[in-house]
Amino acid sequence: MSKPYDGVGLRAVMRSVVFLAAGALAVPLLAGCGDSDEAGKPLARQDVAPAARDLVADGGTLHWAVDAVPETFNTFQSDADATTTRVAQAVLPSMYRIDANGRARRNPDYLESAKVVDTEPKQVVLYKLNQQAVWSDGREIGAADFAAQWRALSGKDSAYWTARNAGYDRIEKIERGDDDLEVRVTFARPYSDWQSLFSPLYPKDVMGTPTSFNDGARRTLKVTAGPFLVKKVDRKKAQVRLTRNPRWWGEPAKLSEIQLTAVPRAERAAALAAGKIELAEIDAADAQRIEGAAKGSAAGPLAGPGAGRTAAKALRSWALAHGSDEETAEHETQARTELRKAIAKWERQQKALKDFEVRRSLEPAYTQLALNGADGPLADERVRRAVARALDRKALAELVLKPLGLPAVPVGSHLALSGQEAYADNSGALGGQDTAEAQALLTDAGWVAGGPVREEKKGEKAAGAKGEKGEKGEKGEKGGKDEEEASGEEGSEDEGSDDEKSQGGSEGAYIVGEDDKGHAPDDRQLAQEGTQYKHQRQGGAPGAYAPKGTRAPAGAAAGALAKDGKALSLRFVVPSGPGSEPLRTVAARITKMLGKVGIRTETLKVSDESYFKDHIASGEYDLALYSWPATAFPATDARPIYAKPVPAADGSLSVEQNYTRVGTDQVDQLFDRAITTLDAGEERSLIRKADSRIWAAAASIPLYQRPQLTAARRNVVNAGAFGFQTPVYEDMGFLKKGAQAPPSPSASD
Repeated sequence: MSKPYDGVGLRAVMRSVVFLAAGALAVPLLAGCGDSDEAGKPLARQDVAPAARDLVADGGTLHWAVDAVPETFNTFQSDADATTTRVAQAVLPSMYRIDANGRARRNPDYLESAKVVDTEPKQVVLYKLNQQAVWSDGREIGAADFAAQWRALSGKDSAYWTARNAGYDRIEKIERGDDDLEVRVTFARPYSDWQSLFSPLYPKDVMGTPTSFNDGARRTLKVTAGPFLVKKVDRKKAQVRLTRNPRWWGEPAKLSEIQLTAVPRAERAAALAAGKIELAEIDAADAQRIEGAAKGSAAGPLAGPGAGRTAAKALRSWALAHGSDEETAEHETQARTELRKAIAKWERQQKALKDFEVRRSLEPAYTQLALNGADGPLADERVRRAVARALDRKALAELVLKPLGLPAVPVGSHLALSGQEAYADNSGALGGQDTAEAQALLTDAGWVAGGPVREEKKGEKAAGAKGEKGEKGEKGEKGGKDEEEASGEEGSEDEGSDDEKSQGGSEGAYIVGEDDKGHAPDDRQLAQEGTQYKHQRQGGAPGAYAPKGTRAPAGAAAGALAKDGKALSLRFVVPSGPGSEPLRTVAARITKMLGKVGIRTETLKVSDESYFKDHIASGEYDLALYSWPATAFPATDARPIYAKPVPAADGSLSVEQNYTRVGTDQVDQLFDRAITTLDAGEERSLIRKADSRIWAAAASIPLYQRPQLTAARRNVVNAGAFGFQTPVYEDMGFLKKGAQAPPSPSASD
């Protein structure tokens, strides 16, 4: 789960984070200790239109939409992004790749074998490299490249601006083996996840000095060793051109060129229709449009709120909003002309979109509800557990995934996803949805339904972390249209609110990274989701165990919970930008679920730019939704996310990536044991035990895997919604004329 540290060096001194009551950790001894059969299989298969290489035409350029041209091509720097990773996968060596089940597999193009050859007195791994493996300048890949990467990423030289050093900091030395094709890596401390290292591997030209590391690979990559190489980076046109590597020794690339072009998500359907791109990740609305085009039944350009209105009705509404018919006659004529043009343009695009299809799977990432346990009501484990027990995770998964035809199964682990070896459903350590139990927990914590609420003084808020709108002021937080909406009552029972009617969508993002560990990324690393939702205030469900006949205080909602004169109200921070509708829809449903047990929420809508940096990373929230990517190496990559915050030298609290600020010594110890054992079965068991205890702490509630929707021209094969698997770039291409590719499997097969 990985980008190490997606925030800024976060410091938040909150004593309540330091330890949890032992009772919460009294999970069954066997929890998380099952065998590998519990891993099951991925919930959804990848959907890439697989085709044998002999059915793929030689040549052609694949135009592929990306979010941005990367600021750096060095994946070990803090501002690396998804496009950085995509380029690295196509042009650089990786000793191991991820398969369709989310498991690491040796990459034979670079590695003939790799194994632990000694454990005493030190762990030694011997790599035997493919004898044909060479850099694009003709030099053999060898021990010098491994050693340069280790020195750069070991953390011993602060002149290297690295984003992570996990694993590399355990290496003692790297030596040449019996010949130039052997590399011996000796570890100072045992390291179970040694297969995570040297993927990708950069040439010593990049890793050899701080200057070359910090600057040499930012704008381009001059020396590579993959099926493709970086031909040109055109930042004006927002394009990266990858061309066949003439020195590639593996299966030759079918495509002559891959052109990665930055296209905003909102413009991708138009770019597809115009023939500018053939492959693009899309949201649910565009997926619906493309599938509608194939059926000849897509909604027109007036789609959205009020979709289905005729042009005449639209014009009439416009005229009423702008005055009398006489005053608006000229404008109406102009509007009618513009509308006709828009409809004609839409119809042309729909005709062109018939050549495309939607490929769908589940991303190797899950969305969670994060509960900030630093202070306020959520510092009490009983309140966190009550929030968790109020949630119907199955209903939330269905809300997002069912409209897309994807398996709506709640995620049962923080540390792996279904199909991965470490996966087991450990949610039983916390328990499922139970309104009575949630209310009992709140009562035990002292929150009484209809209890007296003292009048708040100016500037004082109901109980909740920080309890105010934030440092930016009441209006217009930095770049955003701040709005707080008191809620938590049950809310409207109308399931047809704008957001809940939105098509469940390719959920936006807030994936906190994939690969680097230890420095603050800049905002480009934060993929985002956002948009507003509507919310009606209605009477909430009665709270737990209120004395019969107790009257709510004046001005308080029926059933509102109070303690020490303060109402229980949690601040739910959501992003407000376009594309985040799925997150806001889920937040709205969670608000209703919490209202049923008497927990009120205040919804704070903030700009996408501010959402993570100013709220999640800095701890200015009670409840929030964001996602973590899965990893084949949870003992290494997930530890910073769940490690117990520790005091820093300046007296503040170092939280690493643990933005909930809740951790325990037991979880830390289980991670420490998992990272040092060389027994795969024992490591898997320890990871599952750690996950059970993370569930019990109730600070992070996994909800569902994120949907992955990709639009592809029908003749594009071996590309699309990849799921877990690392793309095989040399097999991508266009189907030969007259050839028939096998039909794509159902996502739920």
